[in-house]
Amino acid sequence: MTDIQRFETNPRLSRIVIHNGTVYVAGLTATSREGDARAQTEDILSKLDGHLKTAGTDKTRLLSVQIWVADMERDFAPMNAAWEAWVPRDATPARATCQAALAAPDIRVEIIVTAAL
Repeated sequence: MTDIQRFETNPRLSRIVIHNGTVYVAGLTATSREGDARAQTEDILSKLDGHLKTAGTDKTRLLSVQIWVADMERDFAPMNAAWEAWVPRDATPARATCQAALAAPDIRVEIIVTAAL
């Protein structure tokens, strides 16, 4: 049986779960919700760097990414600007981006990732 490691666990979720050489990072939103989609994405990606480091991996090991934006027309391009500045060109993961009603009206972006160790 393979061990499962969980980090930043609370009654609702574990922020990071590691199993069988794969890292799962729960949905992340920006700490400050005052900015636009680009600012929120930059904040999320900074947090993601820390979570990946905690798990013992980094953004070059991303396997898949799911990104939700509150408004595709308004948020997609600014989110992508931040994403493209952050993601390594030679290590882009499989990715999907969808419009969704997020947990609060001031949340513009939420990102969830799966990475290899």
